[in-house]
Amino acid sequence: MPTRKLTDLFVERVKPPATGRVEYFDAAFGGLALRVTKGGAKSWSLFYRMNGRLRRLTLGVYPAIKPAQARTEATAALERVRKGVDPAIEKKERRLARPPEADTFEAVVADYLDRHARKNLAATTYRETRRLLEPWRDNGKTKRVGDLKPWRDRPILSIARRDVIGVIDAIAARGAEVQANRMLARLRALFNWAVEKDRLDASPVVRMKPPTKERARDRALSDDELRWFCAASDDVGWPFGPLVQLLLLTAQRRDEVARMEWPEIDLAKRTWTIPRHKVKNDRAHEVQLSAAAIEILESSPRVGNGLVFTVTGETPVSGFSRAKRRLDTAMVKARRRALDLPEKDTELRKRLGIPTGKPLPVEIPDWILHDLRRTAATGMARLNVPPHVVDKILNHVSGTIRGVAAVYNRFEYLDERRAALEAWGCHVEKLASPAFENVIRFSRL
Repeated sequence: MPTRKLTDLFVERVKPPATGRVEYFDAAFGGLALRVTKGGAKSWSLFYRMNGRLRRLTLGVYPAIKPAQARTEATAALERVRKGVDPAIEKKERRLARPPEADTFEAVVADYLDRHARKNLAATTYRETRRLLEPWRDNGKTKRVGDLKPWRDRPILSIARRDVIGVIDAIAARGAEVQANRMLARLRALFNWAVEKDRLDASPVVRMKPPTKERARDRALSDDELRWFCAASDDVGWPFGPLVQLLLLTAQRRDEVARMEWPEIDLAKRTWTIPRHKVKNDRAHEVQLSAAAIEILESSPRVGNGLVFTVTGETPVSGFSRAKRRLDTAMVKARRRALDLPEKDTELRKRLGIPTGKPLPVEIPDWILHDLRRTAATGMARLNVPPHVVDKILNHVSGTIRGVAAVYNRFEYLDERRAALEAWGCHVEKLASPAFENVIRFSRL
C-alpha cells in the first residue's frame, strides 16, 4: 500500500483508481489512511491494534473532514485505545444505542437545521434550505415531483446514491434544472454534516455533479414591457400587484419586500430599514423610498399591525408561482391593448420589426420576479446613476468598490441613493402614464 504525505493539495487532486479502491497511508501519522474508490469517493480510516488484532475505524469522508481534522480525530481515537477502549466497537454501540427514530431522515434534517443551518446561514438561505429539506411542512398542500417527502421516515443510513440521483433527475425532468442544482447543494451540506456528527459513515453524494451548468441571468424588462407590467400589476390588484410594483421601485429582493413590516417603515423620513436577520448578507440595509413607492404604501390596507403584505395579519403572502402566472396573463392582455391598431401604426411596426399585413405577436419573453431587481439596476444605469451608488441600493457587499477601497470607504451615499431611486420612480411613472413630467437625469454625477 502506497505511503504519501497527505497534504490538502494531494488529497484534493489524487485521482481515483481504474478499478476497486486504493489506500494511501499518511507518512506523517502512522495508521492514518485515505481510501479512494473507483467512483472518486474519499474517506479517512485509522488502522490500529487492539488485543493483538488489527482493527479499522472509519473517521469520516473528505471534504467534510480535511487532513488536519483527520489527524486530530485519529489522535483522539488512539488515546481511547491506550485506555483499553476499542473506538470501533464504541462507535458501533453509540449508533445502536440511539433509538431508530433518532436517525430517520426527518430527525437528522431537524437536527441539522437547528444545530447548524440556523446559526450559520443567512435568514433567506435558511428559509430556502428548510423549504427544500422539509417539504412535509406544507401540510400536503404542494404535490411536486422530486421532493423529499418519501424519505421522511426512512433511516438516513438507508438513503443511497441512487435515491439521490432519482430525486435530482426528477426535479430536472420537470424543467427545474437550477432548482435541481440547489437541491443537490442542500443535500450535500446535510450529508456532510451527518458524517461529521457520526450519523453516517459516508455521504451518498460525494463527487455527484450538478445536473446543469448555471449561467448568470441577463434578462431585464424593456420600457415597453414595463408599461405592460405596470398595467398588469394594477389589474392583478392586492396584495401581489402592489408587492411587485415595490420590487421594481425599490430594487430589493422578493422575500425582503414580501416580509416588509410597518414598524420598519418611516413614512415621514421616507425610509425602509430592513433588519439584518432579513437580509441575505446579514447586514441591516436602509432603503430610500421614492414618491411612487410612498404612494403605494399609503394606499395599502393595514391588516394587523405588523406585516405590510398579508391577508391574514399573521403570515406573509405566499403563492408567488400562481401570482406570477396571473401577472404574465395580464401583461399579455395589456400588450394586446397597447398594440390594438397594428395596420395604422406603421412607425410602431417598423420599430418592432413586424411587416405590414402580419399580426403582432403576443408573446413576452420569459422573465422571473428577480429580473425586476436587475431591471431597476439597469434602468438606473441608463439614467446615469454611478455604479457604486447602484451597488449600495442593491446592498451588494462585493460591488464596484472592492479590496482595500472597500475596507476604507464606508460612506453610504444616502443622498445619492435617494436621488437615484426618485429618478427611477419618476421614470417608471412616466412609462405607466406618458403624460408624466420629463425624467430626472443624473447629469452631474
